[in-house]
Amino acid sequence: MREGSSIGGLNPGLMDFSASAISPQSQALVHAKTTKKRLWRTRLGCDTLLKTKLRLVEAEGQVVKATLIECSFGILAFNEENELVDKVLFQKKPQVAAQTVLDIEAGKMVDAIQSLIDALKDKGYDAFVFENPSLAKTVERRFNVSVEVDKRLPAGELVRSKTETIAVETGFVKDAKDFGLWMHDFTMETAKLRVKGAVEKRDLVVAQAIQTLDELDKTINMLMARVREWYGIHFPELDRLLEKHETYARLVVDLGSKEKFTVEGLLKEEVPKAKAEGIAKVAEKSMGADLAEADLAQIQALCRDVTRLYQLRQNLEGYLDSTMEEVAPNTKYMVGSLLGARLIAVAGGLTNLAKRPASTIQILGAEKALFRSLKTGTRPPKHGMIFQHTMIHDAKRWQRGKIARALAGKLAIAIRADAFGRREIGAELKAVLDKRIDEIHKKYDQPPPMPAMKPRSEKPRTDKWRKHKRER
Repeated sequence: MREGSSIGGLNPGLMDFSASAISPQSQALVHAKTTKKRLWRTRLGCDTLLKTKLRLVEAEGQVVKATLIECSFGILAFNEENELVDKVLFQKKPQVAAQTVLDIEAGKMVDAIQSLIDALKDKGYDAFVFENPSLAKTVERRFNVSVEVDKRLPAGELVRSKTETIAVETGFVKDAKDFGLWMHDFTMETAKLRVKGAVEKRDLVVAQAIQTLDELDKTINMLMARVREWYGIHFPELDRLLEKHETYARLVVDLGSKEKFTVEGLLKEEVPKAKAEGIAKVAEKSMGADLAEADLAQIQALCRDVTRLYQLRQNLEGYLDSTMEEVAPNTKYMVGSLLGARLIAVAGGLTNLAKRPASTIQILGAEKALFRSLKTGTRPPKHGMIFQHTMIHDAKRWQRGKIARALAGKLAIAIRADAFGRREIGAELKAVLDKRIDEIHKKYDQPPPMPAMKPRSEKPRTDKWRKHKRER
């Protein structure tokens, strides 16, 4: 090659001069600016290509879909080729991000969803695909757009498999180490909020209230057994004359000594006249021992505490009745507050109870009898806790199984309406149930005939075992 010729249209001398004149720092700066311009041109080209493609699709009358995937650090939008087209990142404060994610899971409209959908609509997208059905319904009502629900989206699988990489590429965090630390704080805050939400459910309050009521009944019965035995030293005949614990404790507090159990004193305590005359007559001839004033004062103090427990029980029952009206009105209408609350407590919540079939609700509380029948082959139980309902325990013995089955069927519908529908259909279900129970009473008025016993076959007695014993 001749000296001074050009290589690729450039003078070698000029190239040497440029290389020697420009410092390494300047070369790096020029290279960075050139790279930035190329990237900017590439991005402009991609945006132009995307807009052109959207215009062509709109011209052809096709629907342009965007898939929205929510993750721990934001909401990502993908096109039909699973390419990231837009995003909205959450705040880096874990508490705020955790609350936003839980709101999205519950189907609530948050600012991030609203801004992202507005941006996508401006780009030409008119249909949106979600993995969350509740969120899809909210978006459809709010924006009046076409939505689809698919729980196994390729874009979702992509985000879940490369969450860390996408978080770094979108600029949410600097590197994988920062993302790991942030995810730890985020998951801790999410767990706290979920536990708080579970505890705040009113059906758990109902379960605690009915369990407290049952334990209060046990306490009252235990204390009254002691009171009757203690006061029986002074007036033993009163134990069989008064069966109601509350009346017994109230009379001991107000009257005290058996000498004051007169007809006039008992009538002031609102005791029926016939019973008052009988108690007064027995008190005159009582063979109980006399008690000192200090001993009688201690018995009266214990009875006074028992009467306070009865007042507490009455208040708790009223509270439970109002809470059941709020939590499960249909269940309360069908079986009452106490039985409905016991069913919720045994199942572990209203939602868990609603997920159980009517056959399980029918024998709920009779698990021991059920497993014993499965193990030994005996007859399975026909009813469990719902036997407390008057329709069943007041019915004839051979009708209880059929009534329990009918009651459990309608009760299952009422429970599901309380848990998921929030519609008051208790009156309708009760009318249908009453009609069915009347049919059972009329159709099965008489007990079923007893099955005929098979005659025992009389076999001649053999003494083979005696012969075998003699041979041994």
